[in-house]
Amino acid sequence: MGTVVAIGEGTKTSGFALAGVLVRPADDPDGVRAAWGELPGDVTLVILTQAAAAALGPAALDAPHPLTVVMPP
Repeated sequence: MGTVVAIGEGTKTSGFALAGVLVRPADDPDGVRAAWGELPGDVTLVILTQAAAAALGPAALDAPHPLTVVMPP
């Protein structure tokens, strides 16, 4: 089974750690892009906050791998 990662504002992603998700807090667009660029090779799912998704743009969301989802507002 692959790794699940959550990227975005720490206040919105920190709770995912309780479920074993690898949390990468990023409070600004540069931090989001850095976290995305450093994803481990075994990541199968990335959970993004709305702000993180906006920072990455549609190309990241449409990529075939890893599966990427955006948290509802």
